[in-house]
Amino acid sequence: MATTVRNRSLRGGIDLGGTKVQAVVVDARGTAVGQDRQATPLTGGADAVVEAMATALRNAAKAAEVSPADLAGVGVGAPGAADTTAGTVAQPPNLPWKEAFPLGPKLAKALGTAVVVDNDVRVATTAEFALGAGREYRSLLGVFWGTGVGGGIILNGVPWHGRGAAGEIGHTIVHPGGAMCGCGRRGHLEAYAGRGNMEAAARRKIKAGTNSVLLKITEERGIDRMTSGVWARALEHGDKLAHHLIDRAVDALGIGIASAATLLDVEAVIIGGGLGVRLGQPYVDRIAELVRPQVFVRDRPPAILLAALGDLGGAIGAALLVERGAPARATA
Repeated sequence: MATTVRNRSLRGGIDLGGTKVQAVVVDARGTAVGQDRQATPLTGGADAVVEAMATALRNAAKAAEVSPADLAGVGVGAPGAADTTAGTVAQPPNLPWKEAFPLGPKLAKALGTAVVVDNDVRVATTAEFALGAGREYRSLLGVFWGTGVGGGIILNGVPWHGRGAAGEIGHTIVHPGGAMCGCGRRGHLEAYAGRGNMEAAARRKIKAGTNSVLLKITEERGIDRMTSGVWARALEHGDKLAHHLIDRAVDALGIGIASAATLLDVEAVIIGGGLGVRLGQPYVDRIAELVRPQVFVRDRPPAILLAALGDLGGAIGAALLVERGAPARATA
């Protein structure tokens, strides 16, 4: 295998989600030169997730004709509260742990290279700002519509972390006292637009007798979750339940984004994530139509754009962490 020792021009990136682990190896320009995807394990706990991440990165490195140990480092975007100094992740939604877990050190040991960890949506927003749809703006809000609904904020060209949890637009209230969110509180945006909560609602409706092809498509594909592709296919079939739940999600996104854009007065909103990218421009346009009349300054609404980096945006953004971070070395 052709390789160079500690190739500083190549960096690894991993986007850890509730259903998939996406890994890339990127060159100095941020272009993916190797990639791989693994399913996020449903059993085996946190250690099984680390192994899936290591497998995905090893495969991506192999495609780029390097080994993980030859990379300048590996960045990880993970859901939940990420401590970039310790490399821990706590309370990640849709993943099998709650307390602070040493994801960075565990993965560094498995790969034999340096690892730095940050919040998944924050790094995806940074990638869109640096390389994607947000390149011409100095302030933007990233909204990533997938298993959950996450957000990232860029202000005056700098990512805004707050006290560590800035950008959690999915846990802003869109309907006081409304549907139960996975976090245990009611009325949150994610309770209506997070794919995990949408699936739970669909399964309840189907069990109660509502006709829908959602479950049939899921079973035909041999999977156990209603992925973004399943929802897109159901919409193509004209499935009434799928349209109802997607419409409800779009309405909630319009409310949440309008409120956040009014508060922050950003120049642009970038919409990405599994559902956002899969449903694409027509749904971004629908969300924009809801947002524009609701922002405070109606004659100067933010640009509302589809994420340009697609499914790889989170992993590419994670790889960019290696540039600005000083990740701890792998330890035995």
